[in-house]
Amino acid sequence: MSIMQYNGGSVVAMVGKDCVAIAADKRLGAQFMTVSTEFKKIFKASEKTFIGLAGLATDVLTLADRFRFKTNMYKMREERDVEPKTFAHMVSSTLYERRFGPYFVEPVIAGLGKDNKPFICSMDLIGCINFAKDFVVAGTAGPNLYGMCESLWEPDLEPEDLFETISQALLNAQDRDALSGWGAVVYVITPNEVICRSLKGRQD
Repeated sequence: MSIMQYNGGSVVAMVGKDCVAIAADKRLGAQFMTVSTEFKKIFKASEKTFIGLAGLATDVLTLADRFRFKTNMYKMREERDVEPKTFAHMVSSTLYERRFGPYFVEPVIAGLGKDNKPFICSMDLIGCINFAKDFVVAGTAGPNLYGMCESLWEPDLEPEDLFETISQALLNAQDRDALSGWGAVVYVITPNEVICRSLKGRQD
């Protein structure tokens, strides 16, 4: 089994009309044994920017702390919140610094930039950025998520429709992946608010 699959877990982000959504499952495993059903994979970078980390759990926690430190330092120095695109390059350079002994994580970033323009991207474990205008996926259910998102996603979805679409995509994809599951958490980022909801999935 690949080290990227050892703890399991999946993350997906989607673009809507002046909004974005990011969702992740809750499972933490040690190969096929479930260790926790409440493992956090999505972290807040700024008021309108979130990062999801799929991969090795120890590196997920290490990088979450490191990115929190870097964004706080940025905010103190610049006296403003970090923009999603700026944050993406910060994440990319942090991963690339360690390219010869990499962090085993695949980040997914979602947020609203200037003029509330939606932004999403994903990366590999050494920080190569994949920008997208529709959706990005990471984790063990990645191939299943691509199929579900291709089927369900439409342009210019309103926040509630975007929530429904990303929820159905993730829940159905993780049902077909033994290393992801046990419910999910979904963040929908709009110009006025951030909506966070927990989903109950199959418990097997």
